[in-house]
Amino acid sequence: MMTRTLLTLATFAAIAGLSMLARAQNAPPAPARRGAAAARGPVPADQPAPQNTATFMPGHELLLQKAKTGGIDIYFEGDSITRRWQGTDDEHKPNWDANFFGWNAASFGWGGDTTQNVIWRLEHGELDGVNPKIIVLMIGTNNVGKTVRFPNDDPFADEVARGVKKILDLCREKAPNAVIILTAITPRNDDANKSTALMPTINKINDRIAKFADGKTIRYLNVNDKLADKDGKLFEGMTRDNLHPVAKGYQVWADALKPIFTELLGPPAKTDHAPPATGVPGTPDVWPATGIATPDKRLPNAPPYPAVR
Repeated sequence: MMTRTLLTLATFAAIAGLSMLARAQNAPPAPARRGAAAARGPVPADQPAPQNTATFMPGHELLLQKAKTGGIDIYFEGDSITRRWQGTDDEHKPNWDANFFGWNAASFGWGGDTTQNVIWRLEHGELDGVNPKIIVLMIGTNNVGKTVRFPNDDPFADEVARGVKKILDLCREKAPNAVIILTAITPRNDDANKSTALMPTINKINDRIAKFADGKTIRYLNVNDKLADKDGKLFEGMTRDNLHPVAKGYQVWADALKPIFTELLGPPAKTDHAPPATGVPGTPDVWPATGIATPDKRLPNAPPYPAVR
């Protein structure tokens, strides 16, 4: 009797175990972890992942509305380097206005974004229906971060390049008539030693993504020799923190972009129909969101603005 009971219990246990295994195999996969940290780890560079930050989703909603407002001929995409240029919460909007007013340009960069985050945003509607004539893309510096990988960085560079290629493919899918200006990742000297140790990896990524350009529908732009020396050491006065440009650094990029804009769109018009500039939800604006920002419009508590030279 005891033996029969034990066999019966063992049979029930086996059946229960098989049932649990079947449910596990048929269950949908767990959602990918959200956040920049997740994107830099388990999520491949060519797969979508949102940031897990307080401002990312509100920012995404803001950019979705921005995409539906006004008329956009030039669509800037990227991370904080792109976002801060037109951001109403930062000091560089006057430089943006001075260079791009009349070309209907709008920034859709977001701070902290990796290739994964941009892929997510594009797959969730931020370029849908915009139909820009030009897309300016610079992305990848947040994939690199401050981690020194050289000399064992070839697989990493390959992966980031695949992420950039995915973004190019999405841009082409959603804006088939746009000319894409693919900008090289700019130099950064913000590793632990404030050195050029990150530059070999950045250069490898840039070498790879340069091959995506055909000189027509995708143009590759590299201004790094005007921002830094041959070793990647940033010139004095180009950035605020060995990564993010100040007006002098942005002007280098603008000076390279404007001849291309003129070639493709003609000279800037006297009026501009791009949507109002945006900041970060919950962050006070430094500049008015509409119109051309000038020093007399600057809020009293704004930090000093470095003159464009």
